[in-house]
Amino acid sequence: MNPATREQLMKVSTATLCTALFKRGLRNQFIQDVRPLAPGLPNMVGEAFTLRYMPAREDLNPISVFLDRNHPQRQAVEQCPEGAVLVIDSRKDARAASAGGILVTRLMKRGVAGVVTDGGFRDSPDIAKLGFPAYHHRPSAPTNLTLHQAIDINVPIGCGDAPVFPGDVIVGDAEGVIVIPAHMADEVAVEATEMTVFEDCVQDKVLEGRSILGLYPPTDEQSRSDFAAWRQAKDR
Repeated sequence: MNPATREQLMKVSTATLCTALFKRGLRNQFIQDVRPLAPGLPNMVGEAFTLRYMPAREDLNPISVFLDRNHPQRQAVEQCPEGAVLVIDSRKDARAASAGGILVTRLMKRGVAGVVTDGGFRDSPDIAKLGFPAYHHRPSAPTNLTLHQAIDINVPIGCGDAPVFPGDVIVGDAEGVIVIPAHMADEVAVEATEMTVFEDCVQDKVLEGRSILGLYPPTDEQSRSDFAAWRQAKDR
């Protein structure tokens, strides 16, 4: 990822990014029903590395599968690149955990930027204390083997109804996680940065008692002039 793009995405919200993507015709890039375990952390930004689960077939998914060093879940944890985000397709099923505290800690120590599942994590109180970006639907104590069978890594997946392709840019904040197609990440980051500057100005004006009419969107010439003056004063 372009370092400038990463820096810009660290400073914008998923809400603003949703709007920028909607302008480009993309409506389903927000991962539904996932929440941060530690909401006060800085934005999570990284390229997607994926893990896909399917419904477990009991005769193929006993606990002994973890003895295999090539098990896809284990390989995902050990192969996810530094600075990337591990995105897990758990079929929106949090009845069994996608991973737990030990595996998430390993990701953190390897320099991964974060982890997202549309299922749940076990050991979620421990994960929340790590200071590491982790998003899930809800806590889940049972091992993934009871319902999920890890089947493949770094392939296109669905996560919380959002399409995720390896290399897509993942951004998470206190509200949730959005997926930016890799080929448009640079331009979306620039636009979202500009949108954020403008919306910060609007917020200041509304706090001063200003009506949103003619201000948001800036259909009045006075609003555009006020924004230019505000931006110069704030050095934004």
